[in-house]
Amino acid sequence: MLEYFPFYLILIVIIIMLIMLAEKIRVAYPILLVLGGLLISFIPFVPVTKVDPEFIFIIFLPPLLYQASWDISWKELWRWRRIIGSFAFIVVFLTAFSVAFVANYFIPGFSLVLGLLLGAIVSPPDAVSAGAILKFVKIPRFMHSILEGESLLNDASSLIIFRFALIALATGQFVWVEALGSFAWMLVGGVGIGVLIGLIFMKMHKYLPTNSNMDIVLTIVAPYLMYIAAEELHSSGVLAVVCGGLYLSNKRHLFLSSSSRLRGSNVWESFCFVLNGLVFMLIGLELPEIMEGLGGVGLPAAIGYGVLITGVLIFGRLLSAYGAVVVTLIARNFITVASTRNPGIKGPTVLGWAGMRGVVSLAAALSIPVQLSDGREFPQRNLILFITFIVILLTLLLQGLTLPVLIRKMKLSDPDQLLSEEEADQQLKKELAAHVLHYLKENHSEALVGQPVLQQMVLKWEQKLLDTQDVAISEELRRIYQDLLEEQRNWLLAKNRNEQLLDEDIIRKNLLTLDLEEEKLRSV
Repeated sequence: MLEYFPFYLILIVIIIMLIMLAEKIRVAYPILLVLGGLLISFIPFVPVTKVDPEFIFIIFLPPLLYQASWDISWKELWRWRRIIGSFAFIVVFLTAFSVAFVANYFIPGFSLVLGLLLGAIVSPPDAVSAGAILKFVKIPRFMHSILEGESLLNDASSLIIFRFALIALATGQFVWVEALGSFAWMLVGGVGIGVLIGLIFMKMHKYLPTNSNMDIVLTIVAPYLMYIAAEELHSSGVLAVVCGGLYLSNKRHLFLSSSSRLRGSNVWESFCFVLNGLVFMLIGLELPEIMEGLGGVGLPAAIGYGVLITGVLIFGRLLSAYGAVVVTLIARNFITVASTRNPGIKGPTVLGWAGMRGVVSLAAALSIPVQLSDGREFPQRNLILFITFIVILLTLLLQGLTLPVLIRKMKLSDPDQLLSEEEADQQLKKELAAHVLHYLKENHSEALVGQPVLQQMVLKWEQKLLDTQDVAISEELRRIYQDLLEEQRNWLLAKNRNEQLLDEDIIRKNLLTLDLEEEKLRSV
């Protein structure tokens, strides 16, 4: 391991350069990283890379899911819960079974159970790839929320199917009653374990004498404990991390200081930047090892199978997206849906095309055991690995490169967005200034009379130009200003809860501004 350490250092530098190039040419960086890893793998004397699936599941997956759950809007997730749930569970199940039937019919040696195993591996779209692509184009907030929410949950559903298929292959039987019981425990146990561990960590942050460094370390430890605890109890580690992360994210202003929130955000951004880069580079580096294991299956035939399965995935997701429109149009006559407007075909087309595969699919394929429990060689293992790689590569190249073009051609609009982001932000700032001025005059009127600096702040608030730099701050004034900052936070959080259509990103941007002001206050 130590002799390869310089190679891994060089690899990180290459990853940074490729990401810089991706931003320069406005291409999603996972595409360049996979292609870069593929090219590097064919260079002579480059160490053969063997990716341990547990390495990806344990080291990479928990923090990446945890950060995603902190970034997503809980309000938007709940609003679009029906369509998110249908894509994360129903569509994943239908996709896995579609792949099972096609593989069983067209690929020699594939039983239905083996096809279901392959379907479980390739069914979940990748969150990182979609996020990297959407960075370069603007889409309506509701669609971004649906894609984010789906990507948080679909990994759990696919891995549940994967686990059941492995059990059926190993034992040669499938008991529906036991499967349904295990499925229920994976869902309920995953959610419960994640929230319980999240609650314990929240109490630790809140009541122990921690500083920002300790808080950051605890946030890094939390997703690993959630994942490991759930997996040890035969539940869903993915659901545990996602639900625990959502719980803590929604409560972050109750137990983390402004310093911990600011510094923690920077640490997590850098941490996940490295993890994302490494994992996509490893996908490309793994190809030679996969190709060597094809054995009796010819390379052209294996590529053909990969193209076939990719076609099934793309067609199935598009069909599901259009089907969701029909279901919504029917359901809104009987229940209250998230939006009463006609969804049309533009949104479903973009949603259906955003189906790039990535990290979880590779990890699941690699986790297939070499041998069954009775000592027999696992059937078609190497072909499954190769098909998975082809699916990842083709979806990244085909859908990843064309999705931005499709979004621009569709010219999607957001009916919920009556104001531009800048106008909404300015309006929110005015409402916040009016509220804090009223609060100040109601609760600190006496201090306002005898504090010239505070009077100056009031004038600047009224002009929307608050700036306390180079101003001497007394302890009383510091206390009052701290109280005002906290009142502004509470007002913003309450407004976010009460106004369903208000963009939570604007709320978070203003909360970040308050954290920065509080840090500036401490340094004065």
